Amino acid sequence: MDPLAEFNRERWNELSREGVAFGRPWLDLKPEEARRRVDPEGMLDKIAGMEVLLLAGGGGQQSAALGLLGARVTVLDFSETQLAADQQAAGHYGLSPKLVHGDMRDLTCFRDGSFDLVWHAHSLGFIPDPRPVFREVARVLRPGGLYRLSCNNPFVAAADEGSWDGSGYVIRGQYRDGAERPAEPWDIWTGGATPKRVPGPREFVHALSTLVNEPARLGLRLLGAWEDGIEDAGGVPGNWGHFTTVCPPYLVFWWQRDRA
Repeated sequence: MDPLAEFNRERWNELSREGVAFGRPWLDLKPEEARRRVDPEGMLDKIAGMEVLLLAGGGGQQSAALGLLGARVTVLDFSETQLAADQQAAGHYGLSPKLVHGDMRDLTCFRDGSFDLVWHAHSLGFIPDPRPVFREVARVLRPGGLYRLSCNNPFVAAADEGSWDGSGYVIRGQYRDGAERPAEPWDIWTGGATPKRVPGPREFVHALSTLVNEPARLGLRLLGAWEDGIEDAGGVPGNWGHFTTVCPPYLVFWWQRDRA
């Protein structure tokens, strides 16, 4: 791993130890809820028997859901504490995912055409250049295989709920591919009246043109795109719920590798 990956690995290990929501295993799943959580867009047919790679997807969440639905799951993540959560979920449900410690930019441990589905957790923003990831995803997908990508909406990367000025959310900073976002602590809510504030990882902006065009150049066909993360429209201006109704914070893409 390079210095950036090592830095972000340490940050994620601490975030996970402190109880970040993405590192809390799902231990109460039933099949219907499991399917809703991993395929809210309704893009998957039969999941049982699929070879699935959870890319940068530790935390004991999607591995549990996909495993309960009969998929053969491999989880790759650079955070040991996130992978420990997958081990916890596996023990709870009697599952046996393959857990791999590694960097999402380097999938050389997997053969070409190894997976029917690459389910990419919300992690692309932790690297400045996503092209190596897209190349590796295209390589390890089988012909006809699917790639689900969740990522930041680049158009709202320079704003947040704290930028409310009384009439709207102020965008600060340039829209520039590969730009590093300002470092801010993450608020982790674990049931108390106030959140824990934990230093976050380094994060980067990826232009929409990069997110769409680079996979297409590699033979991946876009099946659909969705805005994600929109919460209660009744939120008070200046809080997260209201912000998401004005600036949808996340995007989801589904791609398919050419069959030829």
